[in-house]
Amino acid sequence: MKHTLLATIFAAAIGLPVYAADYTIMAPAAPGGGWDQTARSLQTVMQKEGISGNVQVQNVPGAGGTIGLAQFAGQNSGNPNALIVGGYVMVGAILTNQSPVTLKDVTPIARLTGEYEAIVVPASSDIKTMADLVAKLKQDPGAVSWGGGSAGGTDHIAVGLIAKAAGVDPTKINYVAFSGGGEALAAILGGQVTAGISGYGEFESQVKAGQLRLLAVSGDRRIEGVDAPTLKESGLDVAVQNWRMIAAAPGLSAEQTAAITADFDRVSKSASWQEILKTKGWADTYLAGDAFKAQLEKDVAATEGILKEIGLVK
Repeated sequence: MKHTLLATIFAAAIGLPVYAADYTIMAPAAPGGGWDQTARSLQTVMQKEGISGNVQVQNVPGAGGTIGLAQFAGQNSGNPNALIVGGYVMVGAILTNQSPVTLKDVTPIARLTGEYEAIVVPASSDIKTMADLVAKLKQDPGAVSWGGGSAGGTDHIAVGLIAKAAGVDPTKINYVAFSGGGEALAAILGGQVTAGISGYGEFESQVKAGQLRLLAVSGDRRIEGVDAPTLKESGLDVAVQNWRMIAAAPGLSAEQTAAITADFDRVSKSASWQEILKTKGWADTYLAGDAFKAQLEKDVAATEGILKEIGLVK
């Protein structure tokens, strides 16, 4: 009888899902933007796939993610339950803001996604094509205002490269930085800026609804199912891909880092995550471990070079 009872308890126990520790994911930006969407997508997938029983998302906006990064690194040393979303935007913001806290102060886990930039104008705009926008930019760079994410981020870099490719001094561009995708979108829709630039996923609903006109995307090739030329097709030799990553707290053991990495390996391979990538139009650029850390070092060095070229970093 005793053995039967123990066997029953054991069988019930192994039938239960085995969760990793509960996670809190910081999105170092206001709700509505790419980091926030990434964090909430991870929350959905990790809970749905049984990777974690409870995932909370925390928004800490400001300064291209560097305010959240400093708070995260300062408050979570040795905490294996704390995660932060970051990416290309944060790399640029750290450099342009001369942030004392950098990605060396956290534990990089994996690159998750890649996304091409999209250049849009309100549907009511007299700008019909990228050529129209470039013509206005050449005529008076300061009269063309660009609404996008934080200063020094992917959006800002892309505008600088567009100006340079068009033969315009990139230091003369009129770039208006917003701390979150929701704020930027409202300004673009309201006609407060000439054009908007961000990841295509942040504009997709408004483009499909006819509220925004999509002029071009920043990839080497067109986005499947999206009727818009690339910048190269529009006569501008520019290709930019934003990428997003997940990092853990500083001060973790090798075992803790490996456990978190294993959870994100499961996320990346899950059907739920693959469906989100498809729905959002995000490319699967998953890269983890030492390979990601090496690529991150290269990306930081390359970004510093670009920012110096367009006058954002001395």
